[in-house]
Amino acid sequence: MGKHRIFAGCKMFAGIIALLAALTVMSGCQPTSSDTVESGPETGSLDQKIVPYHGEKSRAVSYVYTARKELALTFNGMGDSQTMRRLLDELDKFQIKATFFLPGMRVAEEPDIARDILARGHEIENNTLNRLDLTKLSYEQIYKEIHLANEVIQKETGVKPRYVRTKSGDYNDDVRLAAAHLGMDAVIQYNINPKDWDMKDAQAIGHYVERYISRGGIISLNTDKNPEVIAAIALIAKAAKEIDYKLITLDELMKNGGERKPLEQIPGYDKAQINLNAKNPAYKLVYNVDTNKKQVALTFDDWGSDKTVSKILDILKEHQVPATFFLRANGVKNNPNLARAILEDGHDVANHTYSHPVITDIPPEKLQQEVVEAHKAITEAIQQQPTMLFRPPTGEINDQAGKAVASAGYPIIAMYDVTTLDWDANNSAQDIVNGIMSKTKPGSVILLHMLDDIHTIEALPTAIEGLKKKGYTFVKMADMIDMNSK
Repeated sequence: MGKHRIFAGCKMFAGIIALLAALTVMSGCQPTSSDTVESGPETGSLDQKIVPYHGEKSRAVSYVYTARKELALTFNGMGDSQTMRRLLDELDKFQIKATFFLPGMRVAEEPDIARDILARGHEIENNTLNRLDLTKLSYEQIYKEIHLANEVIQKETGVKPRYVRTKSGDYNDDVRLAAAHLGMDAVIQYNINPKDWDMKDAQAIGHYVERYISRGGIISLNTDKNPEVIAAIALIAKAAKEIDYKLITLDELMKNGGERKPLEQIPGYDKAQINLNAKNPAYKLVYNVDTNKKQVALTFDDWGSDKTVSKILDILKEHQVPATFFLRANGVKNNPNLARAILEDGHDVANHTYSHPVITDIPPEKLQQEVVEAHKAITEAIQQQPTMLFRPPTGEINDQAGKAVASAGYPIIAMYDVTTLDWDANNSAQDIVNGIMSKTKPGSVILLHMLDDIHTIEALPTAIEGLKKKGYTFVKMADMIDMNSK
């Protein structure tokens, strides 16, 4: 029996060697010792000297720019036949289409698994030939690792990969150049990595994805490390369904995404600037508006996960309520798609500093840096100038801080007259509703927060319905204070 297994293994290995030799011949001309490959997409033989490509590098993608409720579930490596079929059955159960980055050697060993992946409607891409650390290889070695994996996958499945991912997701300029040299569209990384290879259980994997799920996100899991990945599929599917997100293939996500303009090409990116030399700049603190109209402005501060903010956006959409969101910009930097989604849902997006300091505790120069960096981060995320309102974290403001903010380009400082301390998880949904209903009057600015693990989401529908019953309508804060006419 042992001899039979050794013989079968040797026979499989010999078959792979023969396949790779055949692919080498297929990939170019008959080689000579003096042959070289000139720079240019999709050129070359593995036995020729590979000249580094000098054209434009392939894109490096860790997430896709989109406000749509879509993200990609991707897998690296190829497990054994039983594991892969269990995984595919689980994906079928939840009608999820995924992207599999397969190593060329594993496809050569068990092509039937790769064909089954395609037959079930999934996508196959390149995980290199042997899953080596490409960042430690020469350009020629990188080229061959990607090139030969492409050839194996295409021969065995008929599919030509468009994207490549290394084993760890790490890459350098040579990896991007070699991918471009081979005519590939992008080098793929990820922005949602539950680190299943650390032998986490299904609950931990699912909880991580639920917490960091994001529009345009790319989830990275492995098929050959931890069997708990299979059980985690149900939890990932549940997390996506709860906020109406769709799990799609990477290629579909890429096609639905957009290109972000560089910051300097966006009008208004420089409306906020460091300016410490202004002489007695004027600023205005707006707590509410003196009016008989039963109008109020609903505002949200800080930042939260996609799950939390998406639930807020869904409630506002259901009740047809516009709002103003004051964004903590270091959160925006990590998830620009969410900021864009807020804007695309018809709300205003404004400045709440970069890192949420108490602005009366920092010097004017540091405060202006906070304001300017936030302005740039929000502008780049939403691809247009934000509403030029500034709200101080914690609501603390003094004359020195007001002048510094105004000098930096934000002379209107958006305060509020209705607060329920909803940021404190000890305050229940009913506490929040009671505070809003008892304090709101015509022209009020209502302060709420978009933080995770507080009770604002529970309170919001009841508060909106209660105010509407009292005859109130909702407007964005800039509209209520008539900024555009000033």
